[in-house]
Amino acid sequence: MAKDLNKFICIGRITQETELRTTPNGMSVCDFSIAVNNDRKKDGQEIKEVSFFNCTAWSKGGELIAQYCNKGDRIGIEGRLKQESWEDQDGKKRSNVKIIVESFQFLQGKDGSTESGAPDNANNKPFQDDDIPF
Repeated sequence: MAKDLNKFICIGRITQETELRTTPNGMSVCDFSIAVNNDRKKDGQEIKEVSFFNCTAWSKGGELIAQYCNKGDRIGIEGRLKQESWEDQDGKKRSNVKIIVESFQFLQGKDGSTESGAPDNANNKPFQDDDIPF
């Protein structure tokens, strides 16, 4: 019998400042969201699409992301999808899918440089801070 596979890999930009908290049993958890661009062509015209994903990183990984990542920084993440379900105040069933981060790679340093050492400026960013709806 074949095993199921739940794997998510992407590179995106942090859309807002990270939120680091500690669980009652002392484990660190960092919540953040990323924007991932998908440029494609339709009928000969370039279409820019942005998808937003909520992410959670646990333990030391979450602490490192909270310490070194800021809004607009590029990050590569690998993880798994997790669906959460609940009932809202009106009794309606709600659900959300988020990414549980299992590994990550910083793709931009604190000084704004990319891995190659080239400065990352507004021309290299796929979106501006004002484009983020949060």
